[in-house]
Amino acid sequence: VVAGTHVCLRQVRAGALYAALAEHGVTHLCGAPIVMQLLLNAPDSERRPLPRRVAFLTAAAPPPQAVLGAMGAAGFDVTHLYGLTETYGPAVVNAWHRDWDALDADARAEKMARQGVRYPVLEGFDIRDPETCESVPADGETMGEAMFRGNVVMRGYLKNPASTEAAFKGGWFRSGDLGVKHPDGYIQLKDRSKDIIISGGENISSIEVEDALFRHPAVSAAAVVA
Repeated sequence: VVAGTHVCLRQVRAGALYAALAEHGVTHLCGAPIVMQLLLNAPDSERRPLPRRVAFLTAAAPPPQAVLGAMGAAGFDVTHLYGLTETYGPAVVNAWHRDWDALDADARAEKMARQGVRYPVLEGFDIRDPETCESVPADGETMGEAMFRGNVVMRGYLKNPASTEAAFKGGWFRSGDLGVKHPDGYIQLKDRSKDIIISGGENISSIEVEDALFRHPAVSAAAVVA
């Protein structure tokens, strides 16, 4: 905590970000996915060569795979974190495997798009069926709800027993985020339960639609609303 130097900015602007990265030799950067867009879409006049590859830690909405691939090409190694205020902030991390470095750019971006595995201080984290609270198969396809359990999870909502009871139904804290579990145990978020698109009886992830849009070279930003 005290061995590093924190470089603070008054505003999140591409020019200031590139200047700080270049002049101070920044090694780690935290930012929401929109900060990736700022860096990637910056005009040449605001860009500066990076003295080294920069570790970029991001949370919030899962970035599209196309954006993750572009970040890698621009000199940033992205690590995705996941959590909620109710889980003491980030409680899941996409811990990177060295052998994934040998994959091609698209395959690496696919791995980066996962939210990962629980922190050691979190007792339990799983993708579970919201109706039965049973763990879903680790097949990368069966959708369920991300659920947390442990002493870093909140006790409840203040003076709101009804919401607390609903959030902890089945003994797990229900995040409201939908995702899948891959065979290696890593989870990947697909959508918020309230944002899932239902068409012709099929559940369609708004995140996957966004990802398809981002792959088009004429698209610089996209947001899909159910």
